[in-house]
Amino acid sequence: MTTMEARIVHVSINRNWRDVYDFTAKPETMPLWASGLGDRLEPNGENWIAHGPLGSVRIHFTPRNELGVLDHLVTMESGVEVNNALRVVPNGDGAEVMFTLLKLPGMSEEEFEADSSCVLKDLNTLKKFLET
Repeated sequence: MTTMEARIVHVSINRNWRDVYDFTAKPETMPLWASGLGDRLEPNGENWIAHGPLGSVRIHFTPRNELGVLDHLVTMESGVEVNNALRVVPNGDGAEVMFTLLKLPGMSEEEFEADSSCVLKDLNTLKKFLET
Protein backbone atom coordinates (compact mmCIF):
# COMPACT_ATOMS: atom_id res chain seq x y z
CA MET A 1 0.00 0.00 0.00
CA THR A 2 1.35 3.41 -0.97
CA THR A 3 0.67 6.55 1.02
CA MET A 4 0.83 9.85 -0.83
CA GLU A 5 2.30 13.02 0.60
CA ALA A 6 -0.55 15.10 2.05
CA ARG A 7 -1.00 18.72 3.01
CA ILE A 8 -3.92 20.29 4.86
CA VAL A 9 -4.72 23.67 3.33
CA HIS A 10 -7.06 25.64 5.57
CA VAL A 11 -8.57 29.02 6.28
CA SER A 12 -10.52 30.46 9.22
CA ILE A 13 -13.80 32.18 8.32
CA ASN A 14 -15.49 34.63 10.64
CA ARG A 15 -18.97 33.21 10.14
CA ASN A 16 -20.95 30.45 11.83
CA TRP A 17 -19.73 27.08 10.60
CA ARG A 18 -23.23 25.93 9.71
CA ASP A 19 -23.68 28.98 7.44
CA VAL A 20 -20.36 28.19 5.78
CA TYR A 21 -21.35 24.55 5.35
CA ASP A 22 -24.81 25.41 4.01
CA PHE A 23 -23.26 27.66 1.37
CA THR A 24 -20.45 25.33 0.32
CA ALA A 25 -22.70 22.24 0.30
CA LYS A 26 -24.57 23.63 -2.73
CA PRO A 27 -22.61 22.49 -5.80
CA GLU A 28 -23.87 25.44 -7.83
CA THR A 29 -21.96 27.83 -5.51
CA MET A 30 -18.56 26.22 -6.18
CA PRO A 31 -17.77 28.26 -9.30
CA LEU A 32 -18.05 31.40 -7.16
CA TRP A 33 -14.95 30.39 -5.20
CA ALA A 34 -13.36 27.20 -6.59
CA SER A 35 -11.53 28.40 -9.71
CA GLY A 36 -10.16 24.98 -10.67
CA LEU A 37 -13.59 23.70 -11.63
CA GLY A 38 -14.47 26.42 -14.12
CA ASP A 39 -17.24 28.99 -14.22
CA ARG A 40 -20.30 26.74 -14.06
CA LEU A 41 -21.52 23.33 -12.94
CA GLU A 42 -24.37 21.47 -14.60
CA PRO A 43 -26.41 18.78 -12.83
CA ASN A 44 -26.13 15.35 -14.44
CA GLY A 45 -28.16 12.74 -12.53
CA GLU A 46 -26.46 12.19 -9.17
CA ASN A 47 -23.34 13.98 -10.43
CA TRP A 48 -22.37 17.40 -11.72
CA ILE A 49 -20.37 18.28 -14.82
CA ALA A 50 -17.80 21.09 -14.75
CA HIS A 51 -16.23 22.63 -17.84
CA GLY A 52 -13.03 24.46 -17.02
CA PRO A 53 -9.25 24.37 -16.84
CA LEU A 54 -9.26 20.61 -16.25
CA GLY A 55 -11.53 19.99 -19.25
CA SER A 56 -14.95 18.44 -18.70
CA VAL A 57 -14.98 16.63 -15.39
CA ARG A 58 -17.65 14.69 -13.51
CA ILE A 59 -18.06 15.49 -9.82
CA HIS A 60 -19.87 13.35 -7.29
CA PHE A 61 -20.56 15.11 -3.99
CA THR A 62 -21.03 13.54 -0.57
CA PRO A 63 -24.67 13.88 0.53
CA ARG A 64 -25.50 16.72 2.93
CA ASN A 65 -24.69 15.77 6.50
CA GLU A 66 -24.45 17.17 10.04
CA LEU A 67 -20.68 16.72 10.24
CA GLY A 68 -19.49 19.38 7.80
CA VAL A 69 -18.13 16.83 5.31
CA LEU A 70 -17.97 18.15 1.74
CA ASP A 71 -15.94 15.42 0.09
CA HIS A 72 -16.23 15.07 -3.65
CA LEU A 73 -14.90 12.64 -6.23
CA VAL A 74 -13.66 14.27 -9.42
CA THR A 75 -13.41 12.08 -12.52
CA MET A 76 -11.24 13.54 -15.27
CA GLU A 77 -11.86 13.03 -18.99
CA SER A 78 -9.02 10.48 -18.92
CA GLY A 79 -10.89 8.42 -16.31
CA VAL A 80 -8.49 9.34 -13.51
CA GLU A 81 -10.39 9.78 -10.24
CA VAL A 82 -9.32 12.21 -7.55
CA ASN A 83 -10.90 12.09 -4.09
CA ASN A 84 -11.07 15.57 -2.56
CA ALA A 85 -11.55 15.71 1.20
CA LEU A 86 -13.08 19.03 2.24
CA ARG A 87 -14.35 19.83 5.74
CA VAL A 88 -16.05 22.69 7.53
CA VAL A 89 -15.71 22.52 11.31
CA PRO A 90 -16.59 24.87 14.16
CA ASN A 91 -13.81 27.21 15.26
CA GLY A 92 -15.13 29.30 18.15
CA ASP A 93 -17.96 31.40 16.75
CA GLY A 94 -16.60 30.91 13.23
CA ALA A 95 -15.47 28.10 10.98
CA GLU A 96 -12.35 26.37 9.80
CA VAL A 97 -12.43 25.11 6.20
CA MET A 98 -9.87 22.40 5.49
CA PHE A 99 -8.91 20.77 2.22
CA THR A 100 -6.65 17.71 2.22
CA LEU A 101 -4.39 17.99 -0.79
CA LEU A 102 -2.67 14.80 -1.94
CA LYS A 103 0.43 14.71 -4.08
CA LEU A 104 -0.69 12.44 -6.88
CA PRO A 105 1.67 9.90 -8.47
CA GLY A 106 3.85 11.58 -11.07
CA MET A 107 3.23 15.08 -9.69
CA SER A 108 6.39 17.17 -9.32
CA GLU A 109 7.14 19.24 -6.22
CA GLU A 110 6.53 22.36 -8.29
CA GLU A 111 3.11 21.10 -9.40
CA PHE A 112 2.23 20.16 -5.81
CA GLU A 113 3.22 23.64 -4.59
CA ALA A 114 1.23 25.28 -7.39
CA ASP A 115 -1.80 23.12 -6.57
CA SER A 116 -1.48 24.04 -2.90
CA SER A 117 -1.30 27.74 -3.78
CA CYS A 118 -4.43 27.43 -5.94
CA VAL A 119 -6.36 25.71 -3.17
CA LEU A 120 -5.34 28.40 -0.68
CA LYS A 121 -6.36 31.12 -3.15
CA ASP A 122 -9.75 29.45 -3.58
CA LEU A 123 -10.29 29.12 0.17
CA ASN A 124 -9.39 32.77 0.64
CA THR A 125 -11.92 33.67 -2.07
CA LEU A 126 -14.52 31.67 -0.14
CA LYS A 127 -13.54 33.51 3.05
CA LYS A 128 -13.85 36.91 1.42
CA PHE A 129 -17.19 35.99 -0.13
CA LEU A 130 -18.67 34.77 3.17
CA GLU A 131 -17.27 37.52 5.39
CA THR A 132 -18.55 40.44 3.28
